[in-house]
Amino acid sequence: MNKGIVYSISISPERGQLKQEVPEARVIKGFGIENDGHGGDWSRQVTCLNWQSVLKANKEHNLNIGPGQFAENITIDGLDFSRLTVGSRFKLGESAVLEVSQVGKEDHPSVVTRTYGVSLLPGEGLFCKVITGGVIHKGDPVEQL
Repeated sequence: MNKGIVYSISISPERGQLKQEVPEARVIKGFGIENDGHGGDWSRQVTCLNWQSVLKANKEHNLNIGPGQFAENITIDGLDFSRLTVGSRFKLGESAVLEVSQVGKEDHPSVVTRTYGVSLLPGEGLFCKVITGGVIHKGDPVEQL
């Protein structure tokens, strides 16, 4: 069984900004996370990163980057991202279900790259669509479906 926990949830009002951590968020079917600039009717509604990748980047690049600073919405600890491909679904908390629509993305001189000199989303980010909405909290269980 591929399981983990929601390590953090982060949002920003507009695209192209570093995100701020919040203790909980409402995930809206077909949109994304309430009050997040990436929400909308498209394939990259929610971005997820493996928390262990953030820790590894901090160590390798002598950084101290926390949740949301790689511009991700959700960091997940314990879930094996290598077992997730386009079409994979996973549940967060009581009811929210995300479907992976893209793994990685084109790299461009993003705010993250300009600020820290390194970015994780182009290589390791999971871009997802919201299949089922719900409220998620830091510490909620995550389970691959």
